[in-house]
Amino acid sequence: MLVHVPAVLDQSQLAMVWELLSGARYEDGKASAGLAAKRVKHNQELAVSDERMSALNRIVMGRLVSNPTYLNAALPHRVAAPFYARYAPGMSYGDHVDDPVMGSGDRYRSDISITVFLSPLDSYDGGELVIQTAFGERRVKLPAGDAILYPSSSVHHVAEVTRGERLVAVTWVQSLVRDPARRELLYDLSLARDKLLENHPETDETRRVHSAYVNLVRMWAEL
Repeated sequence: MLVHVPAVLDQSQLAMVWELLSGARYEDGKASAGLAAKRVKHNQELAVSDERMSALNRIVMGRLVSNPTYLNAALPHRVAAPFYARYAPGMSYGDHVDDPVMGSGDRYRSDISITVFLSPLDSYDGGELVIQTAFGERRVKLPAGDAILYPSSSVHHVAEVTRGERLVAVTWVQSLVRDPARRELLYDLSLARDKLLENHPETDETRRVHSAYVNLVRMWAEL
């Protein structure tokens, strides 16, 4: 399941992010890659020790983790601290699958990968996130402030940037519901439930759909 989350960041928040990232200290992205990904990863990432990191996380992650679409689609149990990646002309990230378990001391399972796009669409060429799905290849390039959620188990790559600068925040979620098919069913059901609660809150149908949703989460959640 691919889920587009529009307007995670508004223009004022993006302006603060751009100011923090201007003149930031970047390192070779291979440092955070797994053994297989190191061979195909050609980007830069904000140094973990950079003093801007905490301020960036307050803005980006503060908005993401309170977004209703993110909450309904991801059913998050744990979310990782993000990486802030930079792609200059000639940089790309070849086909790879994200590591299944991440973190050093406090480890987590990666069920869902999230890319928050930070650069305006007209400021760079190339740089599409290309995801292999059961229905073929999906090429994703979203406006600044939007995010895409996709399975961490999917083969994906970042196309070469040919002009400008591609800035993104990338993070991973361990979901309460491990199985992606069950998460997709719950997401669809949550959309129907929310619409019923909005338009027909007192009907028997609404109560039954709500009950079915919460009890399926109870049945499938892993803590």
